[in-house]
Amino acid sequence: MTDEKQIKLRLPPQERKAQFINKAIEFFSQEGFDSSTRQLAAKLNVTQPLLYRYFPSKDDLINQVYEAVYIGRWDENWDKLLRDQSKSLEERLNIFYQKYTAKVFEDKWLRIFLFSGLKGIEINKRYLKFVQENVIQVIGDQYLKAYKPQQLRLTDREQEIIWVTHGSLIYYGIRKHVYGSGVYSDTFDIIESSIRGMLAQLS
Repeated sequence: MTDEKQIKLRLPPQERKAQFINKAIEFFSQEGFDSSTRQLAAKLNVTQPLLYRYFPSKDDLINQVYEAVYIGRWDENWDKLLRDQSKSLEERLNIFYQKYTAKVFEDKWLRIFLFSGLKGIEINKRYLKFVQENVIQVIGDQYLKAYKPQQLRLTDREQEIIWVTHGSLIYYGIRKHVYGSGVYSDTFDIIESSIRGMLAQLS
């Protein structure tokens, strides 16, 4: 038995499960979601039955990937930042998107987002719902408080402007980190320009 196999056997169940999830993230980010658990097990150099001991189904494994890649990178302090009215809304949004893009502008995150969206995988829909509730709606609420305190809710147009700004920043990351396009490299400048443009359109 090789030293590598001996080390694997000594891993506690939770550590081995975490190792499988990390390998699955790498696998799905490169191969997409059409691949079978048999192919994944072969990539991990383990048997399919062993994989099923940790993940009863492919959907369960995908859910674990979602928790690690998307929810696991969300910082609870971001909500406090977005709601901190001691700073201007523009300043808060610039800081938030600088922190947010630092976490999500990463090859695996972006590729899994693209693959799951193209295949209609539930994790893409779940994350968009999460963004709606934790980013778009919060930004909208703070915008109304700062600029239109008499208005009770966002109009459809206002909400769409916020979504388009958010989406354009994600697409900038996709072009830079997935497609390898020659993009303007100053991410902070792009963020600041996008936020200024969004607030101007909302006014």
